[in-house]
Amino acid sequence: MRILLDTHIWIWWMAGEEHVPRRARNLIRDVGNSIFISAATIWEIAIKAAMRRIEVDPAAAHAVIQQSGFKELQVTGEHAVHVSQLPLHHGDPFDRMLVAQSLVEPMRLLTHDKALARYGETILLVERTATS
Repeated sequence: MRILLDTHIWIWWMAGEEHVPRRARNLIRDVGNSIFISAATIWEIAIKAAMRRIEVDPAAAHAVIQQSGFKELQVTGEHAVHVSQLPLHHGDPFDRMLVAQSLVEPMRLLTHDKALARYGETILLVERTATS
């Protein structure tokens, strides 16, 4: 399975696997799955870090993609066009881009954001619990 990680899952993974919900960890570790990180995720991290809303180094987040064996997914014009075709279930432009990418490529979007689950079967929703 081809899996695109959302920004929260990616940040939790970089902080240490123990921060990632168990189901997500299992999917990420499964050697049969190909794991992707969107360039939009690095862009979101860069913007939020510059605004001091998160404390994540965008350069480090980008470098970890290669170190982890994951693949970087570029943003294309086709992805951008597909965003305009999505129902307005979610207002965050970065999350909407990730949904569009998951539909166009196709791949599954791994997220903990319940609002994204409204986009259908392409979304893999995982819960973050105290024992994750």
